[in-house]
Amino acid sequence: MLDLKFVKEHAQEVKENIKNRNMQVDVDTVVAYFDKRSDLIRTIEDLRRKRNANAQAMKGKMSQEERQLLIKEGKELKTSIAEYEKELETVEKVLFSEAGKIPNMAHPDAPVGKEEKDNLEIKRFLEPVRFPFQRKDHVQLGQDLDLIDFETATRVTGPKFYYLKNEAVFLELALIRYAMEILQKKGFTPVITPDIAREEILEGIGFNPRGTESNIYNLEETGTCLIGTAEITLGGYFSNQIIEKDSLPLKMAGLSHCFRREAGAAGKYSKGLYRVHQFTKVEMFVYCMPEDSENMHRELLDIEEEIWKGMGIPYRIVDTCTGDLGAPAYRKYDIEAWMPGRGKDGEWGEVTSTSNCTDYQSRRLGIRVKDGGRTTYLHMINGTAIAVSRAIIAIMENFQQEDGSIVIPEKLVPYTGFSRINRHE
Repeated sequence: MLDLKFVKEHAQEVKENIKNRNMQVDVDTVVAYFDKRSDLIRTIEDLRRKRNANAQAMKGKMSQEERQLLIKEGKELKTSIAEYEKELETVEKVLFSEAGKIPNMAHPDAPVGKEEKDNLEIKRFLEPVRFPFQRKDHVQLGQDLDLIDFETATRVTGPKFYYLKNEAVFLELALIRYAMEILQKKGFTPVITPDIAREEILEGIGFNPRGTESNIYNLEETGTCLIGTAEITLGGYFSNQIIEKDSLPLKMAGLSHCFRREAGAAGKYSKGLYRVHQFTKVEMFVYCMPEDSENMHRELLDIEEEIWKGMGIPYRIVDTCTGDLGAPAYRKYDIEAWMPGRGKDGEWGEVTSTSNCTDYQSRRLGIRVKDGGRTTYLHMINGTAIAVSRAIIAIMENFQQEDGSIVIPEKLVPYTGFSRINRHE
């Protein structure tokens, strides 16, 4: 949530930002209700001062007639305060509901655009892999090598679920250990988070837990949801708490399952493991001082690069356009790995994102930092270390061999215990 005073004083800029993000929010209503709230608070405070003065006057010596007048006045003040407080409660409900729809301001250098095609490529590592033989996608490779079973998962659970089998199981575990050990060496605290969070935590992070367009599985009559990312549980870790400045930055590496309904994903590339309802992910999360957040954001991007460079997989980095940022992000970078099995000749596919959400989430979650004699809202940054299912796609498709086998990236061999996946006899 943006500072409401900022919204009022920079209403036109906020409207332009909403337009650039391809969203619709009634800023004028927010400003009007903010003013109405301010007026009500002033009125209530004035009435309380009068009630206090009335209470003090009652302690003095006076005639019975004067006392009765003060008693009457006190009752009237009490009634008025209660009425105005009730009105304030109604106004605040509307205000915070509408203000919560306003997205974070975007970084001035973020490319303006509506969708993925408007993202700006800023860097590449290695050139896309081309094969002198007929390439296969990961679905075919998974079937041929008995690594992935979509058919049985569909029968048992439903579409967009899968079983990993044989070497693919150890590949998933290897990717987790590989990423976690890199992060631990860089000062991140390893955490295995719950896979469920309260609805108010999701809302604070910026996820919509309800509605037809929600990407979240809501657990009915529990007030909780399955998480779509460990960003939710790591971001909620310090909700409604004050953190000492000396403890910052706080860096956490969260391992969790991720559950996504993929509502509204029709038309996007979704074959095989790329867009599924459940997957495993290692997520980076940082709490830091506002003045440090841009540098920390770059640090998370550097770590993502280190992880993907280490596996020798071609990738590119894109600066995400305003329309594809999502409400909480001030700026977001994606790494897109080369996936030879996508489309006619291979395509780039998103494998990581890292977002600087500034104080947008900390305001909603009530997370502050104590800096000397004052408290302020800190900044929160998140980034994907490894989204396992998409990493498996990139490894299988980039390192497939003419004989149908798959070579394991050298960095992962100590964790898998094997260097190649061959066809099972």
